[in-house]
Amino acid sequence: MARITVLGGTGYAGGNIVREAASRGHEVTSISRNAPQEKVSGVTYVTGDVLDPGVVDQAVAGADVVVEALSPRGALEGTIGSVVQKLSAAVQAAGARLGVVGGAGSLLVAPGGPAVAAADDFPDAFKGEAAEMAAVLEDLRASDEALDWFYVSPAGDFGPWAAGEHTGTFRLGGDVLLVDETGSSTISGADFAQAFVDEIEQPAHRRQRFTVAY
Repeated sequence: MARITVLGGTGYAGGNIVREAASRGHEVTSISRNAPQEKVSGVTYVTGDVLDPGVVDQAVAGADVVVEALSPRGALEGTIGSVVQKLSAAVQAAGARLGVVGGAGSLLVAPGGPAVAAADDFPDAFKGEAAEMAAVLEDLRASDEALDWFYVSPAGDFGPWAAGEHTGTFRLGGDVLLVDETGSSTISGADFAQAFVDEIEQPAHRRQRFTVAY
């Protein structure tokens, strides 16, 4: 059993990770600005703002794995990079592991690029978020080798509008967007969470990004 803290544990990705980790018997703490309307049994819920340095320290204290599942929106727009840098330093000092939920925008459409977010049909509304999360990934790759991290990018179509089902069957890839035979790139929240928690239980991507899709 691992002690897992999820920052953003009431959001879409974070909520699915919390639910999956708790179902496997892990000791899970969710930290978010607001309490959830429905709580997962056995999960400890804490309210706090990650922009408060004390909340970062609280997230890392006693944790084996800290999950950053925050979105660079609203008050967090333009701040995710600095938040992850502070979190990384605390995680490294504690000897814990850091897992980051990234976006699909920084994935490549083919080996060698370009990035998904560079495509003409990529929504302008999400380009800022994609750039921020791409910068987070680059910072992690340039970090001290002592920092144990992994970064998971979902398929292109991932969110509450495409929640899908828990199939238990999916593919893992590297830096290139995974698509099916029709050109679609999808993953349900539950299957994304399964892949994420699998990595916590059986580390296979130390200091690497990987992607999950059908």
